[in-house]
Amino acid sequence: MSEHRAGVHWARSSADFTYESYNRAHEIVFKDGTIRLPASAAAEFRGDADRVDPEEAFVASLASCHMLTFLAICARKRLIVEHYDDEAVGALEKAKTGKLWVARVTLRPRVVFAGDPSPEAGLLSELHRLAHQECFIANSVKTVTTIEPRIW
Repeated sequence: MSEHRAGVHWARSSADFTYESYNRAHEIVFKDGTIRLPASAAAEFRGDADRVDPEEAFVASLASCHMLTFLAICARKRLIVEHYDDEAVGALEKAKTGKLWVARVTLRPRVVFAGDPSPEAGLLSELHRLAHQECFIANSVKTVTTIEPRIW
């Protein structure tokens, strides 16, 4: 149906190339190079803490997709959303195979609706359930995603 592209650009900046010495800093490039995201490995893996690591980008991707799907559902239901904020958290764990993976992501969206009254907790939970069910990214991964919705 559609293709989505991203580039990754890295160049060695160290005199030697050992696990301890090679640089992890790189750029993730979008939109034919017009958007550049400074990236690195996580600090725990010798990366630069001032750059986005792949695990954070993964968590952000899930949170962003969920939000966009949620907004689309609300718009179709004529529920006006004024603000949407999320503080998503992902947990890197060791699988039974011994490999590390992002096993769990918790989304904590806070939503402000226009007008009175705001949707009740039951409807809010249903909207988030539908958003998760329809989210392209959530449908693409095996990570367990929990949603803890809040209304401001």
